[in-house]
Amino acid sequence: MVRACLLAALVLSLAACGRDGGREPFAESRTPASLAPRFYPPEGWAWGYIGVGDQPLQRYGVASTKRVPVATVVIVPGYGETAELWFETASDLIGRGYTVWILDRAGQGGSGRYALPRDLGFTPSFDPEVAALRELVRVVVRPTPTAPLVLLTQADGAVVALSAVRSGLKVDGVVASAPQMAAAPEKALLGPVKRASAPPPGWKPWSRETPDDRAAGRTHDAWRGQVGHAWMAANPDLRLTGPSLGWANAFETASRVLESGAQQVRPPVLMLNPEARAAAFCGRLPDCTVNRLAGARSALHLEADRWRRPWLDAVGAFIDARHAAPATISAAAARA
Repeated sequence: MVRACLLAALVLSLAACGRDGGREPFAESRTPASLAPRFYPPEGWAWGYIGVGDQPLQRYGVASTKRVPVATVVIVPGYGETAELWFETASDLIGRGYTVWILDRAGQGGSGRYALPRDLGFTPSFDPEVAALRELVRVVVRPTPTAPLVLLTQADGAVVALSAVRSGLKVDGVVASAPQMAAAPEKALLGPVKRASAPPPGWKPWSRETPDDRAAGRTHDAWRGQVGHAWMAANPDLRLTGPSLGWANAFETASRVLESGAQQVRPPVLMLNPEARAAAFCGRLPDCTVNRLAGARSALHLEADRWRRPWLDAVGAFIDARHAAPATISAAAARA
């Protein structure tokens, strides 16, 4: 962990607050006064950036247990989620003895933007963030044989994580929370005159009237449902609303490519409350299990304790099972 923190500190020398509305990456967010301490950054949290080629930098964060970590967890959030939204879960996982990393998605959260306005989600392809995830693990995380490496993903973030595994990222397992894969569109998402970064019809910029996660139907919990909205209200550079036409097209393309290579995703995968297309994909993987929490909404990490506690226990049990076996995959990744 000392090595990881040193690496993070080196990258932090580049970190600075972005301008409201600009394309720059953004770190050191202000903690909203309205939030309870359980939603604050984990103790020792550090920010950094990772970049591949000439793509905008992606922000990541890291913290670890005070004792020797028994596993390394890299979180890949879903669309519209910032790393800050995962702080409570990161603290819970650190309390279980893990080192936790969170990688903001390309063009989202504190990562740099491809296009303006800043609150319109856009990426030309999922390929750059797949490459960034692989580089984060290889160059910064640098897994060791003693601590298995597990990816924890949310919603469409599963497509990024599983695509990275399909393309060669060595991990000991993947937990996909409420995973989603894009359905094939009835017609082309982009016409010949449409700009990829154009908003869809009816798109509105972020405002304080934008529904929080509870109002949007992603969680039953009133307090956790306000967390993402509170961080965006306090930090304009984190704001994001609906995706652009190009983002939707990139998601659909990445989903089809991933489906075509199901047999190349060999590590164990646990899917918690997958939507229909992701559940069907699970059935095609060499080692994939579905676990359902009846009645839970899609943001399981933000759900009321009735659902979140068994969700967290399932995540922990999966990670601990990887630790019980020799971490041969993480060892191979460390030598790569």
